[in-house]
Amino acid sequence: MTEPAPRKPHLSMLRTFVPADLITMVNAASGTGAILACVRYAREHEAFFAILAFVLLPIALIADVADGAVARATKRQSPLGADLDSLADVVSFGAAPAVLGFSLGLDGGWDAAILVFFVACGISRLARYNATASSLSDASGKVKYYEGTPIPTSLVLVAMLAIAFWQNAVHASLWLGAIELGPWTLHPLVLAFGASGCAMVSGTLRIPKP
Repeated sequence: MTEPAPRKPHLSMLRTFVPADLITMVNAASGTGAILACVRYAREHEAFFAILAFVLLPIALIADVADGAVARATKRQSPLGADLDSLADVVSFGAAPAVLGFSLGLDGGWDAAILVFFVACGISRLARYNATASSLSDASGKVKYYEGTPIPTSLVLVAMLAIAFWQNAVHASLWLGAIELGPWTLHPLVLAFGASGCAMVSGTLRIPKP
């Protein structure tokens, strides 16, 4: 008679959290707050909420950089750390910039399709990084380079939208105007999101990791 397999110990989520994980939560919270601010702006068109979104996303980036620095400084990492970081990045640097673009006027049918593509590329890029990090690491365990652009580079798109918002070049006044293609509208500015998504999933673009 075979003995039953030993039960795996229960993973107590909160007890595994380390200071770096709490900073990662600031990243996720900032991205979520930016999304909610965008929804409120789209409903009420109060500039304060768009500005709030523009402020929260750089805070998310600061937290994204800080969590790694704190983990290295304290030499404490939880088993959830890498996954927490990736999931937070999907919210703050994938979904939030897409929602921001949509709320500022990239709201045609083709725009929506390209924004969905952009978010899907961000998710794919993070999944590939997590799956290949060990094979790309050197003897010290540090990843030598990124394959494709890191998802936080989407803040370049956020900066572009911030300039457009400051110049009142949003909604009907969006740069490059709008094109009717079949049943849907395309704002050519949204192609910047498509290009960013393609760069994230590129298999030939290699960027040294600092």
